[in-house]
Amino acid sequence: MSAGSRRVAVDRLRRAVRGTRAWARAARPGPVGALPDFLVIGGQRCGTTSLHHYLAAHPEVRAATGKELQFFSLHAGRGQRWYRAHFPPAAPGRQSFEASPYYLFHPEVPARVAALLPEARFVALLRDPVERAYSHYLHTRSLGREPLAFADALAAEPGRLAAALRRGPDTPAAHRALRDHSYAARGRYAEQLDRWFAHVPRERLHVVRSEDLYADPAATYAGILRFLGLAPFTPDAFARHTRRAERGPTQLTDELRADLTARFAPHNARLAELLGWPRTW
Repeated sequence: MSAGSRRVAVDRLRRAVRGTRAWARAARPGPVGALPDFLVIGGQRCGTTSLHHYLAAHPEVRAATGKELQFFSLHAGRGQRWYRAHFPPAAPGRQSFEASPYYLFHPEVPARVAALLPEARFVALLRDPVERAYSHYLHTRSLGREPLAFADALAAEPGRLAAALRRGPDTPAAHRALRDHSYAARGRYAEQLDRWFAHVPRERLHVVRSEDLYADPAATYAGILRFLGLAPFTPDAFARHTRRAERGPTQLTDELRADLTARFAPHNARLAELLGWPRTW
């Protein structure tokens, strides 16, 4: 069994155990946990795992039972009690949260979130879409779910997504394609934020460049804490957390990088206009 296959098996087992425990808590009479106060909604391969660690370390914050509950994307049919069972009861001076990077991208999530969490706040991390796309490709390939070379996978992406979405975005085929093969689509950030802003007031969604979190984690983290109404705090370390290491020569050639940069340029310009940023990447 490859390392990627082992990781998939371990993750699947961990999620199954976590979900079973939530079903057991939800089935017991009486109250379950409180709904979260804020969500880290994405994007994928943009540093959400690191940010999850930093936020979970804050003394006024209590994380859900695990990262990527995927309630609003994959498991909305399991019901609110199942979701609440992943969180602790409400406590004065404490906030709870979860982080699921698929939330930013899945088209049905903003409406679902707005309906259940009308007062919540949201944090999104956005990375250079060229780097994000290649990191996403390496991640999917490491899991054994991408047989194509990077350039071929990019060329196949529109057809893959169109075929998978014919019956809507919530079928198993759609979820597989949207999660695994959306290398370029996930980098069109303005489209995704437009969907969120149609359901959530802009002042409740804080958008951060991943590069700023990497370059100056203390200042960027402090800004996120201010947005969330949390007291200043510094974790023991601002380590970067990732589960993907590239091996072998890169497939992101200079020519392919230039092509992707040109393809993303109008989307980045639209993002800068949407957020009032002087620059993107």
